[in-house]
Amino acid sequence: MTETFKAILLREADRKVTAAIEQVPVEDLPEGDVTVRVAYTTLNYKDGMVMNGIGRLVRDYPHIPGVDFSGIVESSEHPDYQPGDKVVLTGWRVGEIHWGGYGELARVSGDWLVKLPDGIGLDDAMAIGTAGFTAMLSVDTLERHGLQKDQGDVLITGAAGGVGSVATAILANLGYSVAGSTGRPEQASYLTDLGAAQVIDRAELAQAPSRPLAGERFAGCIDNVAGPTLSNVLTQMKYGSAVAAVGLAGGNELHTTVLPFLLRGVSILGIDSVMCPKERRLGIWKRIATDLPMQKLHHMIERHTLEDLPELGKKILEGGVRGRTVIEVAKS
Repeated sequence: MTETFKAILLREADRKVTAAIEQVPVEDLPEGDVTVRVAYTTLNYKDGMVMNGIGRLVRDYPHIPGVDFSGIVESSEHPDYQPGDKVVLTGWRVGEIHWGGYGELARVSGDWLVKLPDGIGLDDAMAIGTAGFTAMLSVDTLERHGLQKDQGDVLITGAAGGVGSVATAILANLGYSVAGSTGRPEQASYLTDLGAAQVIDRAELAQAPSRPLAGERFAGCIDNVAGPTLSNVLTQMKYGSAVAAVGLAGGNELHTTVLPFLLRGVSILGIDSVMCPKERRLGIWKRIATDLPMQKLHHMIERHTLEDLPELGKKILEGGVRGRTVIEVAKS
């Protein structure tokens, strides 16, 4: 193992966070029983927040961000992993309170890792990443609640983003009718190529509802936006349906009434991919391997390098990143 490794290192001075490529001593890696040679990482909205010091998600600096990574086990003291194993990590607050995947090496608890299922390569794993994992977790949760293909349209808000793109591809592949909402009309053909049956202008849903109940419209929803959009969507959900609440791109407040819940039996299902238990996590990765059409996944990928990440971190916060971003860290 080399004495140093390349990584994006965040430093804080005068409450301002800066990101730069540095050579980091291997001895500075945090505690953990598995060391991974990182092959690929990706970019999530949370990564953009961390790199720009938003939300105080990181408290200790210097810090290596990166919520997700895939790579090859370099050394292990964990009984489930041996050198050479191909692994993926998403969640567990890696990249926030624990050094993450924006470097050539990462050291973590083996309990946080998942061996890659057959049919998913290291680069595919990061095309999926937390966003794709969350999308599949959302679909699985809605189906456990009772969502079926013949019940009507399933709405996806923020459909051109990472979670929305993968969710669109999965639901369409499973035979659902997908209504994708986006504020970027130029992405309409992208969403229909992923399988959306219709594309809804974000403005149609973004206003606070004018009445507590509107016409029943959607059989299910994966919501990446929250705020007024979720308030509006709740008034249009069909009887007995559910919303999988995933993100808060439109704000973290929710102003609504209890009428959708009391008169239509609507449910809000909270989706947390970060601390998802290991057994459920393994099941979701197995579903990804079978239910996500890889050709559609490849259609939504943009490829970059570590050096591009600081600028991409700003861009994703401005809504300027479409689909999934794969960052090549080291050739595998």
